[in-house]
Amino acid sequence: MADGASAEAYSTGSLTRGTFSPLDQLRLFERKYDPVTRAIIEALPLDQAPRCLELGAGAGSMSYWLAERAPEGEVLAVDIDVSRLESHRAANLTVHQADIVSEEFEEGAYDLVLARAVVEHLKDPDALLTRATRWLAPGGWLVVEDFYYLPAEHAATAVGRTLVGGYVRRMEDQGADMGWARHLPAALARAGLESVGLRLTPAGPGQSPADDELIGLRLRQEGHALVDGGMVTADELADFMGLLGRPEGRDMTTLMVSAWARRPAE
Repeated sequence: MADGASAEAYSTGSLTRGTFSPLDQLRLFERKYDPVTRAIIEALPLDQAPRCLELGAGAGSMSYWLAERAPEGEVLAVDIDVSRLESHRAANLTVHQADIVSEEFEEGAYDLVLARAVVEHLKDPDALLTRATRWLAPGGWLVVEDFYYLPAEHAATAVGRTLVGGYVRRMEDQGADMGWARHLPAALARAGLESVGLRLTPAGPGQSPADDELIGLRLRQEGHALVDGGMVTADELADFMGLLGRPEGRDMTTLMVSAWARRPAE
């Protein structure tokens, strides 16, 4: 899920630096969002033996699930860092290390292409969608999920406005387009796909226990960078962390935009 960025770009620091690994964060991310992604794929009219390609497979939960769901099919899990992927998990699973910005895959070969929390980090998201459309078989489905950050100035608390604003600026400094996901359904149509579907999943403090745990872990890993960069103070970060799990701290900071569309049958 972090394809397009080098392995060295993963944060390993925290307020108590080194306490949590990046894998901890990936596992929590999967626990929060896998049910949404699985439900979308389950509703698609896929063949019993689909060929599947996951771009930015991260820690592998979706690739493993796809391989188990359709044992007669094939799954290719791709990431720039494959150290967290286990190719032995299934006989029909292949792990491939590659940068999706430059890597090409077989045209017309895949019944499903999945890209989650990947495309917003690319310099030219639309170019990737155009290429991914070519990799689809006629009638194949492209599922893309990315995050749209709601305006920080509209956050429910003053400390939230400061912290979310700082986090977004840091992500933008790293090259992420925090508003691109809003364009996603239209971008799929521009790429020549049809039957575009859309689902929104809110995220933020208090949205679920998984949200609070994921936010807390992320800030323990990366919060020091916000403080060191002067985007927030240590006290502001501590205040925000203190509100996690409390009703008065509940907020909706992002929407995961899930969109899917089909390559026209020939």
